[in-house]
Amino acid sequence: MRFSSMLQSVKLVLAFQRETIRGGIIMNEMPIGRIVSMIHRQNQKFLSKELKPYELGNGGQQAFLKTIIAKPGINQDELSSLLKFDKATTARAVKHLEAVGYIDRHTDTNDRRSNNLYPTTKANNVFPEIQKVLARLNKEITRNLSEEEETQLIQLLKKIYPELMDMAGEKDK
Repeated sequence: MRFSSMLQSVKLVLAFQRETIRGGIIMNEMPIGRIVSMIHRQNQKFLSKELKPYELGNGGQQAFLKTIIAKPGINQDELSSLLKFDKATTARAVKHLEAVGYIDRHTDTNDRRSNNLYPTTKANNVFPEIQKVLARLNKEITRNLSEEEETQLIQLLKKIYPELMDMAGEKDK
């Protein structure tokens, strides 16, 4: 999906949120969760398409790879905690990254039940291209925002996240 069609979808959502009457209740805005969900889906569609040549798909595989490159030797539990993914999702991502040659697993010398994860030369060589895709997406998503609006948006989303964790009965690890 092109950036322009992704942004057009977001614009349509925002236009839809204008006052509508349903069942006698005036709805001034579409629920925030729905807007965030729709943006996330468009984001995932773009990443799936753009990262396909690098054998990375959905499920945040690029986030796992980026973290392993930034923290060579990290174990899967630490990776799950840092990225806020469950252990099963992390295990699938790690298995895929290993299968396509981006990471190596080594048994931890202090805890034989744990694997330490290291990026391969292949991962280090391709990652600058993956970073370009991610930077392009972020730039395009925020192109209609001023720097101040972008900063404010990030601050507001970061403010909302801990509250959702509390509501879900999860503590921020």
